Amino acid sequence: MQPLELEHYRHSLAHLLAAAVLEMYPDAKRTIGPAIEDGFYYDFEFSQPISETELPKIEKRMRKILTTWKAFERIDVSADEARQEFAGNPYKTELINEFSKDGQKLTFYKSGNYIDLCRGGHIENPKDIDPEAFKLDRLAGAYWRGDEKNAQLTRIYGLAFETKQELDTYLAEREEAERRDHRKLGADLDLFHFDESIGKGLPIWLPKGNVIKDVLEDWAKTTERKWGYDRVTTPIITKEDLFYTSGHLPLYKDSMYAPLEIEGENYFIKPMNCPFHHKAFAARPKSYRDLPVRLAEYGWCHRYEDSGSLFGLMRVRGMQMNDAHIYVQKEAAVEEFVKVIKLHEYYYQALGIKDYQMELALRDPDKMDKYHGDEQDWLDAERMTIEAMERSGVPYTVVHEGAAFYGPKMDFQIRSVTGRLFTASTNQLDLFMGKRFGLEYTAADGSRQTPAIIHRAPLGTHERFIGFLIEHFAGVFPMWLAPEQIRLASVSDDYIPFAKEFRLKLVEAGLRVKLDDSSEKVGKKIRNAAIEKVPWTIVIGEKEVAGEDFQVKVFGSETALSIKQNDLIEAALQQAKLPN
Repeated sequence: MQPLELEHYRHSLAHLLAAAVLEMYPDAKRTIGPAIEDGFYYDFEFSQPISETELPKIEKRMRKILTTWKAFERIDVSADEARQEFAGNPYKTELINEFSKDGQKLTFYKSGNYIDLCRGGHIENPKDIDPEAFKLDRLAGAYWRGDEKNAQLTRIYGLAFETKQELDTYLAEREEAERRDHRKLGADLDLFHFDESIGKGLPIWLPKGNVIKDVLEDWAKTTERKWGYDRVTTPIITKEDLFYTSGHLPLYKDSMYAPLEIEGENYFIKPMNCPFHHKAFAARPKSYRDLPVRLAEYGWCHRYEDSGSLFGLMRVRGMQMNDAHIYVQKEAAVEEFVKVIKLHEYYYQALGIKDYQMELALRDPDKMDKYHGDEQDWLDAERMTIEAMERSGVPYTVVHEGAAFYGPKMDFQIRSVTGRLFTASTNQLDLFMGKRFGLEYTAADGSRQTPAIIHRAPLGTHERFIGFLIEHFAGVFPMWLAPEQIRLASVSDDYIPFAKEFRLKLVEAGLRVKLDDSSEKVGKKIRNAAIEKVPWTIVIGEKEVAGEDFQVKVFGSETALSIKQNDLIEAALQQAKLPN
């Protein structure tokens, strides 16, 4: 089905749901029932609350009614006729009064014995609905018209797809997504925590989560040194003038924390690193021989996000960003942007992320007044970005909305194992900010030129990217990234001295190791390590103390590895090696 056909299919099922509810609960009052991304819903006012145990019964009634439906018949009615049909239903009456203000005709749609106020958009033949391809999903509370001052209704959600196979696939993917939910796993594995007394959207990295953050950051820093980046550190607050220069004030003000007044001047907590890096570039004179200048920073940023949009680590207010800005001659900018795309590919392939693509966001032609800068610079930036994307060989799509106010932007999108498309990072080829900040370098002919600027952040923010990785790996991190790489489990107190000595050797070799020397039985210690998804667990008992081979229990494997004691450190280091 095409998207519009699928929308009509799902909206038809909303009618079917309402028909079933009215047969079973004649005094229920209907409100609205639209199609949504994965199905449909309908809101009702029930005289008595219903529970989710009723949903299979309603679903069964829907399938029975469906066998009697032949078509959706359109009926044009006057406002008075509509009010008469829905007498006693204040919700439909409110809609009728609103829709008929200018005297326009209203429409009903009828199928079988069911009639509803509706503008249309249904499947041509209800017989085409597969009775096994929809399912009532859940109940939820919903205020009439989304206003908490209005009555609270009962919303019944349904799932609907063209075939039963598609529905089954969706349910399996959703179940897997719930199993991998980073919020649940983050709590179960002690990775991060949110505390209301600190504030919404401001995560605390617990020790284990902080290990992941540090390892990723160290990997990025090592990689960026190899790729020719220099690191800078910039302040977390600044005078407001910097953001007037960049143009973020007043355009971006709603996404910034309120200013702090210090000695009669307003300071803002930084929401992005770009203006600071521009100032770092401008701090010393530059020649064309110095370019490209690549300035990198895991910079702290804070943005005010509406509390309703906050979502675990995926959308936060405080974030640490894998940011860098590249200052390059305009004629070399495309080649440099291709290198940025290749750096993204390197990271994703090292992490086992195979399904990724790019999306180029251009200007919305209906909102051209929101964009700043010279028209030719916009056209050049768009042309150069597309050239770099095409040269990279990575698949991409183009959308005519979502560009930054000063230039087009390219998003790298990666698909999770559950099928969800995830925006990992935003990158831009910028011909605007260099002029805005008066950035210059001395060209070969002695003239002063403005560099092109590439904004890039392959690993996004620690918060968002680690949230993705938790779900990507289902909490089973590869050994190089695992917060704890090896768990030693002593059989009894007699073997603790040997275990402590051996743990020290492992730690000195650079491995992350813990010893469980508790009074629990060794079987329980092994199970605890498995619950915490520790990659390697080694039991320390009589045989190990006597010098026999270690039996290494590898998480997720039924078969233990047998490794000689003298070889274990080298074997573990090989497994824990950072990606090349």
